[in-house]
Order: sequence, then structure tokens, then C-alpha cells
Amino acid sequence: MYCRFAMAALSVVLFSGADWTRFRGPEGTGVADATGLPTTWSATENIVWKTPLPGMGASSPITLGDKIFLTCYTGYGLNRENPGDQAGLRLHVLCLDLGTGKIAWDRSLAAETPETPYDGGRVDLHGYASATPVTDGQALYVFFGKSGVLKYTLDGELLWKVSVGTEVDSHKWGSGASLILHKDMLIVNASCESQSIRGLNKTTGEEVWRVGEIVDSWSTPLVVTSPAGGEELVVVDRFKVLGLDPTTGQQLWVCTKESDYVCPSVIADGPVAYLINSRFKALLLAIRTGGRGDVTDSHVQWTLPKWTTRVSTPVYYDGHLYGLDFNGQALCVDAKSGKEVYRERLDISGGGDKVYASVVAADGKWYGVSRLDGTVVLALSPEFKLLAHNRLGDDSVFNATPVIAGNRLLIRSDQALYCIGK
Repeated sequence: MYCRFAMAALSVVLFSGADWTRFRGPEGTGVADATGLPTTWSATENIVWKTPLPGMGASSPITLGDKIFLTCYTGYGLNRENPGDQAGLRLHVLCLDLGTGKIAWDRSLAAETPETPYDGGRVDLHGYASATPVTDGQALYVFFGKSGVLKYTLDGELLWKVSVGTEVDSHKWGSGASLILHKDMLIVNASCESQSIRGLNKTTGEEVWRVGEIVDSWSTPLVVTSPAGGEELVVVDRFKVLGLDPTTGQQLWVCTKESDYVCPSVIADGPVAYLINSRFKALLLAIRTGGRGDVTDSHVQWTLPKWTTRVSTPVYYDGHLYGLDFNGQALCVDAKSGKEVYRERLDISGGGDKVYASVVAADGKWYGVSRLDGTVVLALSPEFKLLAHNRLGDDSVFNATPVIAGNRLLIRSDQALYCIGK
């Protein structure tokens, strides 16, 4: 079903805000300058359009001009009780029209098998299309884990496909980290596929550098500007945080930490990076970049033990970190001191981890999408204030991080893509 609006109304969306070209938006911050975003919606209120998707997935959409790009999968793993045969697994790259939600093109390929089994593991919680695409405005880059990294034209022509490893990760969780671009480099966290992080030439797909021993990391890395003005790629895994030269992969510094797997992306405020352990040795850690060698004793600004969002990535805004944890609690931390400002339980239902999606912020609000019980909207302020809890009456699963598209939101479930706005 498509809801159509006049072109005058659509132009507000298409030209009122920056393109959302990667996971967590411009610069990977999760924060946008947009205004006029909706606070409330429902299945019948403030829905611009809803588009059923041809397959399932947990990746977020990205936007470029009037285009939306998204990934999904079909043919296997669509039903927990009867997952089917891996031979039928196909991976899809979609382009949709931002104004109408119509699917402009759908390109698919057969997955490399054997894949992480859908039954008996944990990949059933998010599936086989979890990495968010990235674009430089000229081409589209997607990551399907063991099936490789692919480059397409914006019209859907496949330009190249390269493998970054085919290991089956020990936790059976499958692939999850998203691609990032830095200048001419496409950076891939291939911890699940080959316990490595790699820099690929974005034009050819050729490997430029590789750093090994990246263990148990589903975290998307981030390029941070150091105090001296240099650029450092911050990478986190089970045992350590690394600062790498994003052009060459050379290790600049290392900070050891308590052993734990990591899912949330790297967050930064200027030269300070924030990292989160996911579960067993939960902590929030602030590190000042720009060091050299082992900086464990010299550059850790503070740690907040037993603090985690587990999967979801918080946002940094005006001196504070805001996020939702896996239990459905709203959290705020003073980014300078590491002290928790508030922890408020929200009325979010569902078993297991209630939140996978990362939060986003704009227009004085921050938005958190739960897996089974709608989206909460809170004031972007260190004083806790719940503005709305919006439910769509949709019984599908919402794992994807929302996208800010002008004065509207794109929210993806494993069944459909919604455009929300006035």
C-alpha cells in the first residue's frame, strides 16, 4: 500500500536535511540537524507510506537524494520452526523511492553456503542481512558477511564482489558490523568472517591493508580526529581497543580492557572515544585518542563498570550520552565525568533483549525503537522526560536503527519499511 502526497510536500523531505549515507547517519553520530520531526504516530496517524519488503532483515536503510537503499534476504530462515534449505538463501539489495516508497529495483544473488544455521543458533534473532550499506554518492557498497562485500552502481549494476573470509563464528550469531568509508578506503570489520579488519580500495575492491586478531566484535568502527588533528580509526574487540591509521592499517595505539564481546558501535566526541562491553564484563569506557603504544594507563579518562546497552548504540549530544538498554531502560550519562545522570525503566514489553536498534536524535528529541513494542520518544535533555510511546500495531520484529530523512523518519521491520511524518 502506498500513500501519495503532492510534490510540494515531498520536496520538504527530499531537500530539507542531509543524506543519511551510512549506519547511524552522517559521520556515524546518530544525530541530525533536522527539524519538524514527528513526536507521535500510530498505524493510522502520521504514516506517509508503508512498503512491504520482499524479504526479512535487520539492516538499516540509507538515503541519497530521492533514493533509499536497503538489504534483505529470502528463501531460507524466514520461519524458526521450518527454516528450509540453505540452498535457497538469496540476498537482496533494494532501491526505493523516498517520496512514494515504491521499489525502484531489486537485485539478488545466491548466498555463499554453508551459512550460520538458522535453527539451533542465535542468527534467527536478526537473520542474514544485518549490515547497513554505505554510499559515497557515486556507488553503493553492501556487506553480506560470508557472502562478501559488493559494490553496485546507484542503478543496481554489480561492479565487483570480494570475500573477506568465510569462517562460522563461534557464537552462531552471524555477521553484524556495518561498512564505513574513509576517503578512498572501504573499511570492513570482518571479525566474524576472518577475525580481521580490512581496508579495501573502494574503486577496485582490492585489499590495501589487514589487521588480524580482531575477536568477538560486531561493532562498527569509527574514524576519530585526535587532539593533534590526525585521523585515527578506533576499533574495539573482546580484549582491546585499537587506534589504527585508516589509510595504512598501521597500529598507533592499544588499550586493553576486560574481556567481553562487543556489539555497540564506537561513539566519539571530538578526540574522545566511548566503547561499551556487551554483557559479562559490562562497562562503558572513555578513551582519549592521540596516544602511541600501550595507552591503558595513560589515556583512559574514566570507566563506568556494570553499564551496558548490550547491542544498541547510544548517541552523544551536548555533553551527554543517551541510550536504551536491553531491558528497556532509558539511560543518560555525563560524558565528561562518566557519572550516570538517570536510569528510568520504560513500559516496553517483550522477552529476551527488548532493544537491538541504536538510537538517533534530532529536533530536541531522541528516538529508540524496541524489537516488539514500538518506539519511545524522549526529550534530548539530561532531565528525563518521556514524550511519547508510539506503537504501529505491527506484530513483526523491529531490529533496525531508524533513519532521519528530512522531517521524517524511516523505520524498518523484518516485514516492511515505514515512512513516518506529517
